Amino acid sequence: MGWSTHWRTAARAGRWTGVAAAATLALSAAASAQQWPARPITLIVPFPPGGTTDLFARTIAQHMRPALGESIVVENKPGAAGNLGVAAAARAQPDGYTIVLGSVGTQTVNQFLYGNIGFDPATDLVPLGMIASTPNVMAVAAGSPWRNLDDVMKAVKKDPGKYSYASPGIGSSVHLTGAYFESLAGLQMLHVPFKGSSAAIPAVIGGQVDILMDNLPSSMAALKPGGRLRGIAVTSAERSPAAPDLPTMAEAGLPGFEVTAWSGLYAPRGTPAPVVDKLIAAMKQALQSPELQQSLAQGGATPGNVFGADLAAFEVKERGKWGALIKSRGIKAD
Repeated sequence: MGWSTHWRTAARAGRWTGVAAAATLALSAAASAQQWPARPITLIVPFPPGGTTDLFARTIAQHMRPALGESIVVENKPGAAGNLGVAAAARAQPDGYTIVLGSVGTQTVNQFLYGNIGFDPATDLVPLGMIASTPNVMAVAAGSPWRNLDDVMKAVKKDPGKYSYASPGIGSSVHLTGAYFESLAGLQMLHVPFKGSSAAIPAVIGGQVDILMDNLPSSMAALKPGGRLRGIAVTSAERSPAAPDLPTMAEAGLPGFEVTAWSGLYAPRGTPAPVVDKLIAAMKQALQSPELQQSLAQGGATPGNVFGADLAAFEVKERGKWGALIKSRGIKAD
């Protein structure tokens, strides 16, 4: 056998060895995905314990367990408006044993407010599905002369810059709801940010600030009959079952107004497709649970019904909406 013949034979053998090795790895990965999960799954929540998103995470984790056959352990990793925890999940091993809760902030807003959030929400994470969405609400003190959205808009239009609205913080979905209201209605108000709803609500009740923009669940107690807040409208496309007497912003006089605070589950990029499919199937099964639906409803939330590629497409629209608003109004994070 000549040298050239020997070389070609060796090269072919090398190629076949490489193909065989690749095939073995693929079969091994497929077998691993079929056996998944073989141990508990970690769900990173990039916010402190006790909040609405933390509650949603723990509720969905509990109800996904029967479909998966393994528990989901919640790990709170707060910091940097949620960016810290999501960035950690994006860097995690993509084996299905780490997933993360993402929110309207981490997935569609923060990238326009901060110079470097540590991950690309469009490419570094695989959307699994939306857990729930909650409307925001516009409210005033119970003793305010304003009884509906028309009253608010007439007063604010008459005296641009005179009236103020409170929110739980700069860059929150609630702050952006107020900015969106100003933009869509052609009004000018003063934004007064607070460190959370627990500080914003008393300021409006006490008359230090004229209008409250808040997540509905945070304000529900004060909005009940006889409460110290009067609801003006909710920001979702449809009325909230938690506050059925409150009109939507669209019904009240601003057609096309729709804002919700939402959260979903995500896996690191590169997570095997069979594992992603199992996670999505487990989410869908969990969200059909009457117990879970009741738990979300008590918190003023609607169960999610957007999964996988549909959630990715929804995010694209959200980024276009919030990115344009933040740029046009020059909104910056602290």
